[in-house]
Amino acid sequence: MQSVASRDAAVAASAPLASSTRWALASLSLTMLLASLATSIANVALPTLAQAFGAAFQEVQWVVLAYLLAITTLIVGAGRLGDIAGRRRLLLAGVALFTLASALCGAAPTLPLLIAARAAQGLGAAVMMALTLAFVGETVPKQKTGSAMGLLATMSAIGTALGPSLGGLLIAGYGWRAIFVVNLPLGLLAFGLAWRWLPADRRTPAAARAGFDGAGTLLLALTLAAYALAMTLGRGRPGALNVALLATAVAGLRLFVRAERRAPSPLIRLAMFRDRALSASLATSALVATVMMATLVVGPFHLAGALGLAPAAVGLVVSIGPLVVALAGVPAGRLTDRFGASRTGIAGLAAIAAGCATLALLPATLGVPGYVAPLVVITAGYALFQTANTTAVMTDIPADRRGVMSGLVNLARNLGLITGASAMGAVFAHAAGAVDIAVAPAHAVALGTRITFAVAAALMAGALGVATASRAARDDR
Repeated sequence: MQSVASRDAAVAASAPLASSTRWALASLSLTMLLASLATSIANVALPTLAQAFGAAFQEVQWVVLAYLLAITTLIVGAGRLGDIAGRRRLLLAGVALFTLASALCGAAPTLPLLIAARAAQGLGAAVMMALTLAFVGETVPKQKTGSAMGLLATMSAIGTALGPSLGGLLIAGYGWRAIFVVNLPLGLLAFGLAWRWLPADRRTPAAARAGFDGAGTLLLALTLAAYALAMTLGRGRPGALNVALLATAVAGLRLFVRAERRAPSPLIRLAMFRDRALSASLATSALVATVMMATLVVGPFHLAGALGLAPAAVGLVVSIGPLVVALAGVPAGRLTDRFGASRTGIAGLAAIAAGCATLALLPATLGVPGYVAPLVVITAGYALFQTANTTAVMTDIPADRRGVMSGLVNLARNLGLITGASAMGAVFAHAAGAVDIAVAPAHAVALGTRITFAVAAALMAGALGVATASRAARDDR
């Protein structure tokens, strides 16, 4: 009986998608690409912006931070609002806001106005990222969920990888304003596709709609903002401000939990965290993102400081990671549909752990191949895990909670990235024994890399244990 069911599922998973479904996926894919592209494209412009506005790096870095903070603090609230008000109309509003804010960024005459426009762009991106995943359950057959999630992961990786190179070309040819103006035609196309092909919102009588938890949304946003700033400011060297922000985040979390317990229609139903599988999925997602950030934070210093590569070569090697994720996303989705999200996710975690352990053990004398080979294993494992984990979380979620659940999935990853940038950077600097990594000797940088990835391997071993225990508990039910 089980083999017949498995064979039927395999047949359903291999069936072609309807034309309308493919166009809906195209609109969601472009939406995800835009949000990811805007995340990475501005980084390459920071030196140019500092020169254009006569500002210090600490000031222009808010062009990046404002966008990331807006996404991190508002993504759960955006997802929940979509559940209540209608996902299609809110996604269209998010794309419209993102596109308009991109135009304002390109026209900004001063740095403060540019930062404000980037925050507005981040709000639009928060809506886009939260609701894109939520729409999969409404547009794609259940047997194809993994493939759809893999496609969206691929588009996200392409946007991340394309940002620095595309940004560099646009700045060289047309100036820094072009990196924002380029979003205008793409945003209009995404809006048109979503308007034409995404399913209409179901009409729910006003009396039957759940209320929006404004107080809980505000408390969560302030808590997440305090935590993100505590992890971001100081670049891994915490001071009194970081400690104060962390204390604020802890206090805010307590207030948020208290508010949610009393709210008639809470932003997040705290009881759902009693589900061990869900809690394990969100926790492992945050851990994986923390570890993946090490490849972006530590990798460039290792390639330049320990291996002596020129900046152009460093950029090429670093881009291999997102490229592997982009290439592996769709196959990872198909593997998830065929073998199940749980087994595929555990295989991805094992690959990440193995790659990190290899990087920790291999000597720097192996050169670039000794770094690239484990990096490929790590990033391919990440593509497997991310696709499988998102599929596991988003499958069988009630329609009225898909938006907030999608927001939580994205939030777990973003918090992991923010934590990883600070924590793994601090581990690297401490292990290398250098106040300024940029001038540290090659052997110190190599030692810092090995210790950092040893810590990353230990974290992945813990994540693997959590995922395995979660699967065993689910099988025993």
